[in-house]
Amino acid sequence: MSPVVDATSDDRTGSVATTVDAVRRGEIVVIPTDTVYGIGADAFDPAAVANVLMAKGRGREMPPPVLIPDVRTVDGLARAVPDWARRLIDELWPGPLTLVLLAQPSLHWDLGETAGTVALRMPDDEIALEVLRETGPMAVTSANRTGEPAATTITDAAVQLGPVVSVYLDGGPRTSLEPSTIIDCTGERPEVLRLGAIGRDRLEEILGDGFDRADDEGGVPPFDDPQPGDLPEYHDEDPVVAAAEEARLHRPRHGAGAGDDEQWEDLPADGGPTADVHDPTTDTTPDPEAPR
Repeated sequence: MSPVVDATSDDRTGSVATTVDAVRRGEIVVIPTDTVYGIGADAFDPAAVANVLMAKGRGREMPPPVLIPDVRTVDGLARAVPDWARRLIDELWPGPLTLVLLAQPSLHWDLGETAGTVALRMPDDEIALEVLRETGPMAVTSANRTGEPAATTITDAAVQLGPVVSVYLDGGPRTSLEPSTIIDCTGERPEVLRLGAIGRDRLEEILGDGFDRADDEGGVPPFDDPQPGDLPEYHDEDPVVAAAEEARLHRPRHGAGAGDDEQWEDLPADGGPTADVHDPTTDTTPDPEAPR
């Protein structure tokens, strides 16, 4: 049995340090988040990320999101971040909001078939943030086997994942099973891919009203979110090619080429941009981990 270290005990510092050391060795760990427990590894270690997906029972077509410790990390990992996305970050991070952004093409990582994008989130959990401040960005997905319930305790995670995990960091029971809200920020307007813990009313306060159903054609990858529920699948061949070509050739609903900052100039000047809402009931492929 892999060691379980307790971040709720008097030796919280030692427990976090043990977890951080495992991540730095290229091993996979289980950590608490502000939703459920997540299994993760160094986002810049391709072998470790592959092991995370293998432990989860997922393929490269469902890349994990990346958890980050600080807002300042965003510009190192993503580019062409629109002003309205920064407003969301200012208002809602740390918290259950995942933003799909254009990835910096120079990054030497392999999260899976990302289509030149990256899903970023800053969790509202101090234990998770302590780990992330030491490890840097981590690729994290829910700490359960595909099709099984999300882990709300460290025991739940250990029963499902077993010795494939090097260290289990116990942060106590998780009380929320509500998934994060996921917004695609790679196009001309914000597109809500999933409404979760952050609801329509709060988004309208920040972005303005006018939420419409999203066009189901095109789209971004089904990032394997560290809580119940996933997105419809997307497929592109090379996550390292210039995101501008990905946007122009493979995702026509996003408008101008991703390398062209002019794609943001057509946003409404008053009341913020409108956003589209993806209706998961229109998906043709059933998702075994859809939110209850």
